[in-house]
Amino acid sequence: MMTPQSPVTPGVPAKVHGRAGRDLRAAIVSALVLVGLILLSLFFWKTAFVAVVAVAVVVAVWELQRGLSAKGIDIPEQPLMAGGVVMVVVAYIWGAPALVTATAVSALVVMLWLLRRGINGYVQNATAAVFTLVYLPFLASFVALLLAEGGNTPGVGFTMDDDGVRGVITFIAMVVASDVGGYIAGVLFGKHPMARVISPKKSWEGFAGSVLACVGAGIGLVTLFLDGDWWVGALLGLVAAVMATLGDLCESVIKRDLGIKDMSQIIPGHGGLMDRLDSLLATVAPTWVILHYLVFTR
Repeated sequence: MMTPQSPVTPGVPAKVHGRAGRDLRAAIVSALVLVGLILLSLFFWKTAFVAVVAVAVVVAVWELQRGLSAKGIDIPEQPLMAGGVVMVVVAYIWGAPALVTATAVSALVVMLWLLRRGINGYVQNATAAVFTLVYLPFLASFVALLLAEGGNTPGVGFTMDDDGVRGVITFIAMVVASDVGGYIAGVLFGKHPMARVISPKKSWEGFAGSVLACVGAGIGLVTLFLDGDWWVGALLGLVAAVMATLGDLCESVIKRDLGIKDMSQIIPGHGGLMDRLDSLLATVAPTWVILHYLVFTR
């Protein structure tokens, strides 16, 4: 299926965004606003960051439901959104075991909810709904697990002594390093496509830039910011670069299969929220595993 394109007005030249394939100025401004929102939530009230994650999950579910509808797939938004918020909250308060339980219960509720619609399309819609539940709120809940590394006392604000706050900042910095390193290397040196059919602009040179940037950032952050071992930082950087790239490719596959260009247009220069969450979602779980077992509880 061809990807829908925006209508072109006769006589008006189309915007050219260069090899980046997007409006770089709008993308930078939007990224700064999003990062600023995250840092402000951590600074004023640590628990507010959990609310930011929960809101992001709700918006992402709405976007994916909108995208899936292009293929005639109709997932139930209400139980997915409610279950997603519950998963994020219980992960922050009670940890990983509670997250697993909340995920299982939410999946069951979603399948029971779909029974009301009857037989036609049940397997298709239920499968897509459970996929959505795992892909979005389950993976996003690992951010709450990471934040909880420093405790989950209500009313606690920003402090650099908090392992959770430092962990979240490290996680975000790793994804930013991957994005920036890959973008610069791809624009300057990109010649060999990594997956031409899935994402034509993604190159092996860009991936090499992501790896170098992530490994360097990982070593610096883990040794200087988290007081960990250098090899843990190198491992974190390598894993983050690989997972961020795979996350981006997976979302590209989803959009191509659905025949859409962007999940939505709510973020200028970026498209939809999911177009920014793809790398974050894929990276956060392995980041939590590495930091939890090799840095925070060593």
